[in-house]
Formats: sequence, structure tokens, C-alpha cells
Amino acid sequence: MVPQISNVVVLMKENHTYDNYFGMLEVGDGFTLGKDGLPLNSNPDKEGKPVRAHHLSLPFNPPLGLSQTWDSSHRQWNGGAMDGFVTTTASHAPMGYLDGNDLPWYYGVARTFGIGDRYFASCLAQTFPNRRFVQAGTAYGLVSTTLPSPFAKPPPTGLIWHHLDRNHVGWANYFAEVPEVGLWPRNLLHYHDHLHPMEEFFADCHRGSLPPVSLITTEFLVASEGETQDDQIGEAFTAKVAEAVMNGPQWPHSMLVIVFDEGGGFYDHVPPPPAVPPDDVPPDIRVPPDQPGGYDRYGFRVPCLVLSPYSKPGHVSSVVYDHTSILATIEHKWNLPALTRRDAAAAPLWDFLDLESPPRFLTPPPLPRPVIEPFD
Repeated sequence: MVPQISNVVVLMKENHTYDNYFGMLEVGDGFTLGKDGLPLNSNPDKEGKPVRAHHLSLPFNPPLGLSQTWDSSHRQWNGGAMDGFVTTTASHAPMGYLDGNDLPWYYGVARTFGIGDRYFASCLAQTFPNRRFVQAGTAYGLVSTTLPSPFAKPPPTGLIWHHLDRNHVGWANYFAEVPEVGLWPRNLLHYHDHLHPMEEFFADCHRGSLPPVSLITTEFLVASEGETQDDQIGEAFTAKVAEAVMNGPQWPHSMLVIVFDEGGGFYDHVPPPPAVPPDDVPPDIRVPPDQPGGYDRYGFRVPCLVLSPYSKPGHVSSVVYDHTSILATIEHKWNLPALTRRDAAAAPLWDFLDLESPPRFLTPPPLPRPVIEPFD
């Protein structure tokens, strides 16, 4: 199905909401701007005083306390009021944002290829639970970023990699430090032949030998764009990945998905809607002291950019997506079964593309350069 696309490349970065990165984009559902062009959005502090959304300086190194834990995320959401971001931290950092002067390449991609303004993380929790959804369609009880047990087994419904192997669809996890499949440590042995260092990704792009599905696990300490990092370094890494795909011989039939795993404790104004529970496995919480909740609600909005020769120029996709939409895209393309109820209900990412017309971006378009040039 979808013969125009034969290669799907997924790059998942870290810890930013839509408003934190793209609230100032001026297309899509971003900040409400005043007459002075500055955001009117605010959250109360612990004394009830409003803290307005404000521009961050770079490199951005916020005070300690920015939090995306299960409990903090549910307090930030606050039943849909979206007013708990400042009170769950020790600073005003959650209300900070970056703009097109800070992240020119990202803004150029959004304005050229388009952006999704209703792409949500898969659950109101940290990195590891959300990244599990990308592989398994479920967090399988996990609520925090804790080192997985070496004996942890994938859910009985399996992982997307199992279905790709069984249907003879090639795939690879390219990584800088630790492969993504290591969220279940036994997979490091089981899928050893599919794991490749990042330098092989760039070589495979150049040779035109990328497998049909590629997952990129970025360098963690400097270029992942975690909430305490220099985001311009992360943008430069992302630009390098995108340029390798666009300049490779497989670009005419490629789809590059750039997405962020969760919000990192930063403010977003759109309440996450209810979601289909993936399975019957509840989150590993105890109420009290933990905040009540389940996997029946999405996490906060995160940026999603889709680059392809078939991208709709400048399109804002307002279809509701989450990380299982990546699974749904792969499953729909290669006629694979769903893993859980969540990805069975998820919308594939096809709304980003115009598959009825000749490709608009067969020749990669010019984009603004990152502030920091892509590095080796």
C-alpha cells in the first residue's frame, strides 16, 4: 500500500512541547498574541500571580526542577485547565519559549514542509514510557524513566520489529550510544543484526541502502534536545540527519518523521484529549501518593515535522496523532496487524502528504541554516 513511499525514517528527540518550540510560528495553534506581538498565555505561580510566556535566552540552562514525571504531568494538566506548569517547578522556566530566530532550521522546515499541531505524546509521563509506545503501542505499565530490568520482557502482543521481521520487511535502529530497542535489554542480543552506529546511517543514506524502516536514537547528552541542553546543537544534528536523507538516492520515495517524545515540563495550552487504552495493563502507580490516571489520555502536544517529496507545502495537519500513529503508518504501508488497541485506532500520518499529485519536493528545497552548522 502507498507505493509512493518505500522508506520511513523516524527521528525522535527529547522533551519539548509544541508551544515551547512552535508557539510563535504564526501558523497552526500556537500562542495567543497581544498587540505587541508577544504571548498573552500565562500560568499562576504558587502565590497565584500570573507568569506570562516569555522568550528564553540561549544556550538555555534552566534551574533545577523542570519536571515531566507522572505526578507532575497530571498536576500540570489539572483536569484540562493546563495551569499547573509553574507550580510543579522551582522556577518560571516552564513558560519559556524559543522562536524562529533561535531555531531557524526547524521553523523553515515547518513553513516549507508543514507541521502537525495536534500531535500528542502517548501518555502523561516521562521519556521511557512514551518511547515504549513507539515500539510496542503500549507502555506496558511503565510510568517513569528508570533503567529497565535486564529480565524485562516485551508485552505479549510483541513489538513492531517482530512483525517487520516476520513479514520480511527490513529495518534498522541506528544509534549514537544505546539503541532504542534496549528499552527491553534482551532485545540487544535478539536484534543485534539490526543495530548500527550513527555513522552507518549517513553512509547508508549516501549509498541508497537504507532499509524500509529506520529508527534513529540520537546522541543523548548533547544533541537530544533534553530540557537542560543547548537546543541549537540538537537542531544542528537533526538538520544533518534530514540533509542526509534528502540528498540520498532514496529521497524520491522517503518519509522522514521528526518528533519529540514528551513535553519535558514545558507549558502547552492545548489539553490532551482522551485516548484509547492500549491494553488492560494499568500504570504502575499507587494512589495515593501518586496522582490518579491511566493510559486513557494522551500526553502533552509535541512538535511533529514530516519531510517527504510528497509533503503538502506549508500544511498544518490538525489530525489527532500520537506516537502510535508512527506504528499505524508502518502497519498501513506494509499491511501489518496492529499491536494494541491504541495503534489500531491511531491515524496514520498520511494527512501530511499529497499522494494524489506529483511530488512537490522531488528536488530538496532550500532551507534556512541552523545557527550552529551541522557537525561530524
